[in-house]
Amino acid sequence: MTRHELREYIFKIVFQIPFYGADKMDEQTADNIDALKLLIEEPLEEEDKIKLTKKDEAYITQKVKGIIEHLGELDETLRSSSRNWELERLGKEELAILRLATYEILHDDDIPNAVAINEAVEIAKEYSGEKASCFINGVLAGIIADRTDK
Repeated sequence: MTRHELREYIFKIVFQIPFYGADKMDEQTADNIDALKLLIEEPLEEEDKIKLTKKDEAYITQKVKGIIEHLGELDETLRSSSRNWELERLGKEELAILRLATYEILHDDDIPNAVAINEAVEIAKEYSGEKASCFINGVLAGIIADRTDK
């Protein structure tokens, strides 16, 4: 799988946190990976066939666990960077995208900040819409600006 596909799948798992709670996400992550394997083994169309390696599984699991471990910090960073917006008012899609990208900005040195923002904006365009992608871009740019000011 490409990094974009992996990131999109991570977004879909992180999206479930408000519904299941962070304490249930290990189980949800495993269930989601099993479902993904089933789609891989039995794709709807031959051109939809993808390959999920052990490395891909580990990447998904590690990233989701990292987001959950730092959830409080991520949400606090988002609160301080999304001025005049409360996290509870954000759509669940936008919140999941912001949590993933904020985690990458703060804790994943392998991902350049510009890539984290670009990927978040692309996922937002696909799952949320143009206005959401602009909002997400602004919030993430603010997080980076706040980090460089310190």
